[in-house]
Amino acid sequence: MTAGVCVFFALIATCVMLQSASAKPANLREITDGNWEEILTGEWMIEFFAPWCPACQQLQPVWNEFAEWGEDIGVNIAKVDVTEQPGLSGRFIITALPTIYHCKDGVFRRYQGARSKDDFLSFIDEKKWQSIDPVSSWFGPSSFLMNAMSALFKLSMFIRHCHNYLTEQLGVPVWGSYGIFALATLISGLVLGLILVFIADFVFPSRRFAPDYHHRKLPPGQARLLQQLEDEQEADGEEEDDDDEYSGKTEEWRRVDGADALRRRGVGVPEEDT
Repeated sequence: MTAGVCVFFALIATCVMLQSASAKPANLREITDGNWEEILTGEWMIEFFAPWCPACQQLQPVWNEFAEWGEDIGVNIAKVDVTEQPGLSGRFIITALPTIYHCKDGVFRRYQGARSKDDFLSFIDEKKWQSIDPVSSWFGPSSFLMNAMSALFKLSMFIRHCHNYLTEQLGVPVWGSYGIFALATLISGLVLGLILVFIADFVFPSRRFAPDYHHRKLPPGQARLLQQLEDEQEADGEEEDDDDEYSGKTEEWRRVDGADALRRRGVGVPEEDT
């Protein structure tokens, strides 16, 4: 009987421990590049950390205890591993670790107070976040500038992974990897430059080859003089054409007169006096 009671209480204790262990992940949300837009609605407290950071390691137990109070105070508690989510590191401009943000309906404020559970609770309960200036909309995580910054951080991490793959997996020397990236940068810059030139030439075609381009570039007086010179040149060209045509017809008349004279001499017909 005693053994059965002991087993019963042991099972109950095990169930309680399992429930508490399974409740912690539900209380502490993990934000990634795929679900970060969830923090734009509701109230959130978000910690940015790195596993290798000593200060982050000291804060983690306190943050876990604070997360257990999230449901009671109506606040979502979350964390972001910047080593796994470089895009979010660039989107929020994380320059120090750990970094804590408070978010209320898409308005972000950076927490800079003491880092104990009671301080976090009083920050939310007393609404101390209202005294902190919010992050400018230009530097908000959903702005165009921060989207570009996030893409840049992702690209840098991708290049780092490629470098590690070339040097560690394929055995390429470090200088060889740098040379490959330098060549790829030159080629991509050349291709991008050509594309931009073609787009600019298509959208804004050059007027240099237009017939009246030079006339539009000259002052009005010089443009009139240039037009007069062109008209005179055209007139001189027409007169030369007329002279050539007249001289050609005169030669034909002379040939015809000469042929008639020869025929008359051949048949003995006297020539008329001219």
